Amino acid sequence: MSHSPRASRLASAGHALVAFGVLTLMLGLLLAPAAHAPNARVHAESTGGGGGGGAGGMVNLTVNATDAPAFVPNGLSAPAGDRVAFHLVNQGAYNHTFTLSTNGSVILPRSLSPAALDHYFQKNGSWLNLSLPPGASRFANVTLPATAAGLAFEFVSLVPYQFQAGMAGFLNVTGAPTGPGVVLGTNATQSLSFVPDLLGAQPTHYPAAIDVLVTNVGSLPHSFTIESQPNVTLSPTSFYATFKTAPPAANVSLPNPGTSVWANFTVTKPGVYEFICEVEGHFANGMDGYLYVGLPVPAVSTPSTTIVAPELLEGGGALLGLGVVLVVAATLLGRFPGRGSAAPPPH
Repeated sequence: MSHSPRASRLASAGHALVAFGVLTLMLGLLLAPAAHAPNARVHAESTGGGGGGGAGGMVNLTVNATDAPAFVPNGLSAPAGDRVAFHLVNQGAYNHTFTLSTNGSVILPRSLSPAALDHYFQKNGSWLNLSLPPGASRFANVTLPATAAGLAFEFVSLVPYQFQAGMAGFLNVTGAPTGPGVVLGTNATQSLSFVPDLLGAQPTHYPAAIDVLVTNVGSLPHSFTIESQPNVTLSPTSFYATFKTAPPAANVSLPNPGTSVWANFTVTKPGVYEFICEVEGHFANGMDGYLYVGLPVPAVSTPSTTIVAPELLEGGGALLGLGVVLVVAATLLGRFPGRGSAAPPPH
């Protein structure tokens, strides 16, 4: 049975509207705002992570001495008033020491000679001063006074030229339990990213203890690695070489979805510190961010799709519905000719 010209025109228009409606719906879905992890905060100085709740608790901290030479990690955190149980491990083949300064918020210059560094600790004393022969594992306890809250205490190796080569770190003494921090994640609708990827902290003095809670809300393994030097732009092809000469301030791994880890570290000066994900291919695909210390966080304007996407979805649905109606109408019109139509000749 042949359709009338009118029915054919209706069918063509209906099919075109259905196709256009489907395309509009797809565009609206692509532009629909993705679900983001909740916004985050960075806590500096008076807050901290790393265990313990203050007021006489116990914090267990493990520090590895390596032949880089370096302490891993080189940023620690514990609440004031707590007892810190240190587990010190020499993972290298050379002698090291773990010597913790008693002077908070004092940054020892790397230009100090080994003799001058020894003299400083002889004059000012230390919380701990333990020798670590190759392969040694030592334990020691220190109770942090309440007056140490908000201060950072440097620890070094006194073996000649190890401190000068970078073997040092900071113990950040905090005054209250930590709150939420930066959220790290991937989801099905976005490329690899940190959410948020711009953070800000406004310390009142330096060195400043900064604690960031990193949560893996995606389905892939991630890391949070932040540089120790401000105003240095990292490259996806050479960041390993940069970290070899200037180890990161913090480097925590989140191998499993849903895991959270505190990144506790110390900054010695204001500036912009870049953080990245070291998992292969993630940084190269845009997984990095910036911590602004002592500087205003720049406002980022991104195209808003909160109005466009709903309009596209509604318009696409309307076009699709109208197209279906026209196709149905054309089908019915082809089956039931109008009054003025001539009857088909008899066979």
